[in-house]
Amino acid sequence: MHFLFLALLLILVPSLPAADTPKAPLLAGAATANITPELGSPIVGGFLPFPSTHVHDELHARCLVLDDGTTKLALIVCDLLGVHRSLSLEARKLIETETGIPSTHILISGTHTHSATNAHSTDPRAYLSDMELTPYQRFVARRIADGVRRAHNLLRPAEIAFGTVDAPEHVHNRRWHMKDGTAPPNPFGKIDKVKMNPPAGSPNLIEPAGPIDPTISFIALREPNGRLISLYSAYSLHYVGGVGSGHISADYYGMYCEALKNLIPNSTEDPPFVALMANGTSGDINNIDFKTPRKSQPAYTQMRHVANDVAAKVHSALAHLTWTNSAPLAARYRELDIQWRTIDPELLAWAKETEATAPRIQGKANLPLAYATRIQSLATPSPETKLPIQALRIGDILIGTSPCETFAETGLEFKQRSPLKKAFMVELAHGYYGYMPTPRHFELGGYETWPGTNNLEPNAAPKLLSALLEMAAELK
Repeated sequence: MHFLFLALLLILVPSLPAADTPKAPLLAGAATANITPELGSPIVGGFLPFPSTHVHDELHARCLVLDDGTTKLALIVCDLLGVHRSLSLEARKLIETETGIPSTHILISGTHTHSATNAHSTDPRAYLSDMELTPYQRFVARRIADGVRRAHNLLRPAEIAFGTVDAPEHVHNRRWHMKDGTAPPNPFGKIDKVKMNPPAGSPNLIEPAGPIDPTISFIALREPNGRLISLYSAYSLHYVGGVGSGHISADYYGMYCEALKNLIPNSTEDPPFVALMANGTSGDINNIDFKTPRKSQPAYTQMRHVANDVAAKVHSALAHLTWTNSAPLAARYRELDIQWRTIDPELLAWAKETEATAPRIQGKANLPLAYATRIQSLATPSPETKLPIQALRIGDILIGTSPCETFAETGLEFKQRSPLKKAFMVELAHGYYGYMPTPRHFELGGYETWPGTNNLEPNAAPKLLSALLEMAAELK
């Protein structure tokens, strides 16, 4: 009779709604892996790579792993100009094999420091979605996997919080409208409507051609009511620069991570606190105030100023966060069929003639010649772009990615239209496909729109944004 009563009770009493069931506690772990290349490795970022002669500060892959009890995510930020799609594939394959984290749930991005060696191509003039990795790229993939494995080893109960803080004084749109007749011709002999990096302080400046995104978005993890485990942040600021000659450096991104670590109590206890700074959407943004130029400064002065100030602002914001011990995790990953940029016959003829006739001076960049080479390569790219994009959900936080140097207005629109309001973008993720201006900028011209700097169709940005928002809706 007693057994019969219990059976009836189980049938008649409804199960608890999902909201009343205990939430799985979140786990988090973080670690770093050194990816500094050998001295003598070429430093890339300009038109003429040159050999490195000194390491000012080491380069790292900074790794964060999250586990909600059923799903795991890994977020990695590398002190590199960019990472090639094939490098990302190799690293994610190793991570999935060694930790069980699905490759679609792993986010790998580059910071865009201009004082690192090449991890984004075998030849900067080759437009390939698939390639054989160089020895350094294989080393980086291995070290990324090692860093994630170490972070995975350190998984422990965690609380999570999301925060933002504005730092508008460090970000400036670098594309400017100038007075008629004052802009110099581009490498193709044409006059653009806007100029990238115009003469600072010039009376010929009219106004910037686009907005800035002043917001630093960050995800903080701590031990329950205890010390911080890690902090993943993103800021839409291009590299700062101003390094010593021949120096390898992580730029302000690495300095910010160290500055924030120095502000965190007990940050060096075992296991140590790990900060990460990803690049937001900064394809048309840099650290130069073109209206009020600053005086020349010694190497590293400006990047240290930016890093320390941004770290202080983020650190101050920590006191106002709301923490929770639960954050359901999910991810979506796609490779879009966005097309390479089309090269018209007239431009291709210009490129061939320029390559045949342009003077070559050892150690000096020749922009028309550089673009003549790029345009001919872009005219015969790999058959598919395989453009990788990703959306990650961490509780009520959404991260969208782009494999390009993406304009700030794309990141701002993603935040505004995201179904989750705690949203931000990370660029240079899983690939390096050049600049991604929004369509209106192609009419304006400028460096970021030139073929060979921009390598994708003019509608790439809205197509990417549309796909990200579709993925976000699936995650919501």
